[in-house]
Amino acid sequence: MKHISKETSGAVITLIAGILWGFSGCCGQYIFDNFNAEPQYLTAYRLAMAGALLVIYGFVTDRENMIAIWKDKKDVVRLLIFAVFGIMFNSLSYLTAISHTNSGTATILQYLGPLLVMIWACFMGRRLPHGKEILAIVLALLGTFFLATHGDIHTMVITPLGLAWGLLAAFFLATYTLIPVPIIGKYGSTAVTGFGMFIGGMVLWISTGSWNAPMVHDPSCIIAFVAMVVFGTAITFAIYLVGVHRIGAVKASMLATIEPVSATVIMVLWLGEAFAFMDFVGFACIFATIFLLVKKEE
Repeated sequence: MKHISKETSGAVITLIAGILWGFSGCCGQYIFDNFNAEPQYLTAYRLAMAGALLVIYGFVTDRENMIAIWKDKKDVVRLLIFAVFGIMFNSLSYLTAISHTNSGTATILQYLGPLLVMIWACFMGRRLPHGKEILAIVLALLGTFFLATHGDIHTMVITPLGLAWGLLAAFFLATYTLIPVPIIGKYGSTAVTGFGMFIGGMVLWISTGSWNAPMVHDPSCIIAFVAMVVFGTAITFAIYLVGVHRIGAVKASMLATIEPVSATVIMVLWLGEAFAFMDFVGFACIFATIFLLVKKEE
């Protein structure tokens, strides 16, 4: 048996992570469609439990940084801001978008986040967008237009709430990306994301009174929730970091864009959701945006 190269194994691991992230969104949609769950409750429990698993993983693999992150007050403040205005609001808006649309559409709308990061970089650099960046903006606007209207300016094919929450998910994906950069450089992704998830989940759990959420005892709902937390969030993040370590952040981020493809395919095969041709045109435009921006970073 031939030895698998570090590059190949890293690519495979990253693709698996992206597929599992897409699967996670479909688990959320399954719960919304069949058990009348509220997004805020599902988000609170998902983040708190996945964050707890990542914190445990962090103490096993990188105990020093898990402790060190709490020693600098400025870094603690940034971590708390990231937990609420990055992870918590991104997860809440994403799951709420799924509840109003579907996992494929919500995921692709969320992937407008890198475009917002690019626009922010242009603003901070006091410069106008370059050629590829302008093309990315045009494609992103076209993609959103096709998803929302199917090309007819007089018709909305997704609910205004679904579109609004999807765009909010993109905005908070951008803040999720930008806020933690300094502390990730100091303490690593596991410590920052693990504590961020757990804190964000607990803040939402307390603020929404999630302990009052009606408990569902249906085995299929429990299995979907556990799969979303364990395989679609905690384990996925851990193996994605392995992929980043082996092939680098740029290639990993490109391969991870399989997430919306995964969400769409799983949703069609498992949940029986149907798409129109113009939906796929919108998907293609936003995918092109992602690859333009990631390629530019490389």
